[in-house]
Amino acid sequence: MTSASQLRSGKTHRDENFPVASWIIHPRHRALILAFYNFVRTADDIADHATLAREEKLRLLDLLEAELLGQGDSQPEAVNLRRALAERSMPPRHALDVLVAFRMDVTKLRYENWDEVIHYCRYSAMPVGRFMLDVHGESTSTWAASDALCAGLQINNHLQDCGKDFRDLNRVYLPRDALAAAGASVEALGEGRASPQLLQCLHALAVRTEALLDESKSLSAEVKDFRLGLEISVIQAFADRIVRLLKVRDPLSERVHLNPVELLAHSLGGVAREMVRRAAGRRPLSKPAAGA
Repeated sequence: MTSASQLRSGKTHRDENFPVASWIIHPRHRALILAFYNFVRTADDIADHATLAREEKLRLLDLLEAELLGQGDSQPEAVNLRRALAERSMPPRHALDVLVAFRMDVTKLRYENWDEVIHYCRYSAMPVGRFMLDVHGESTSTWAASDALCAGLQINNHLQDCGKDFRDLNRVYLPRDALAAAGASVEALGEGRASPQLLQCLHALAVRTEALLDESKSLSAEVKDFRLGLEISVIQAFADRIVRLLKVRDPLSERVHLNPVELLAHSLGGVAREMVRRAAGRRPLSKPAAGA
């Protein structure tokens, strides 16, 4: 098997916890954003493939990187993104960063502490937000708030899917020290309902994630692009609602995802709040991003 496309899970941009190139975003940006998404989704599906050997996963991720950099034309997702970036004279830095995270997914199954999880988010999630900001010509001063939002979204996803990740991939993003502090075992993730100890750990991590999301609240106001500001406000609304569910529910036995009605309601609410805020002219000070 030589084409990474054949390993796609079938998941599309419409199945994510956040909007991808939605109608809110200006049409001139959507093709590039979808090319980036398809590249990332393909790499993610390779890393998460249930039966593919570790060595083959790494080989395919390396192949995607090589073709993104112009060394071949056999992988459509890499070629399409390479061409889309070239049309805008943009470097592939953020897509290359994401590949670092997917290699980690193949080789690293446990995380010792919160800092290790955030380090993973630096490559799995933060580059996505930075890419979106670059597409819209935003300042790197917006990266700090964006990084917090993207990390919060990623950890929300880790908490939502903690049971599935353990059962299907033997992968655990919950920090070992957080599990130990609550007296919870990794094996408890394989049960149909969380033990009291595991639930304590999950809720504590959700509280910590909520604090991370609070650090991102200035982002929609920091960006200059009106449509991007609306999109960010919607994403923030989704993330805030999900983390509230995770603070009180058991992701092993209860629903912690938004249904279509909730998605629509939070989308409309996010758009309305951002439009009111911009009409009132309220803009917080931007914070410089470390390592920008």
